Amino acid sequence: MERNTPDQILVERVKRGDKKAFDALVLKYQGKILGLVSRYVREPSDAGDVAQETFIKAYRALSGFRGDSAFYTWLYRIAINTAKNYLASADRRALNMAEDFDDMEQIDTSDTLKEQTTPERMLLTHELQETIITAIAELPADLRSAITLREIDGLSYEEIATAMDCPVGTVRSRIFRAREAVNKQIEPLLND
Repeated sequence: MERNTPDQILVERVKRGDKKAFDALVLKYQGKILGLVSRYVREPSDAGDVAQETFIKAYRALSGFRGDSAFYTWLYRIAINTAKNYLASADRRALNMAEDFDDMEQIDTSDTLKEQTTPERMLLTHELQETIITAIAELPADLRSAITLREIDGLSYEEIATAMDCPVGTVRSRIFRAREAVNKQIEPLLND
């Protein structure tokens, strides 16, 4: 990664103790992170808490950020993992609440609760998420960045080309190859 990008300059300033530089990163990315987290955590106040937790974790881990990928790529990984951990915790709370009910008919009338707590569904969802996250993490940096900017951030091919400083055709090729690699990893789970 280029050492002179605005994000990298801010990261270096934060590492030297400049907290205002981190504030600038938060201001720059808070909308994107909240949007990303909101795709996973539907309750707006909870999504806000998860987004805030993302920035707290990022601040604490910033000394370990080596710059191998773009700052935003690193930050979005933290956001997805934080959202995933929140959802897993919420599922456990829902299961514990279900066990507290004395009247089993009350549980049977809750389609949403049954849908969320079906062991097979939870297992498959968890396996798919883990497989996708692992598959994306194992991609070469250029493919990982392209697929993330497209699928997670929802950027257009042109915006990605500008962000990655490459032609649109290269972006299309990278996204195609990344999708192909991820599909190859999840195909066995979907066929079972």
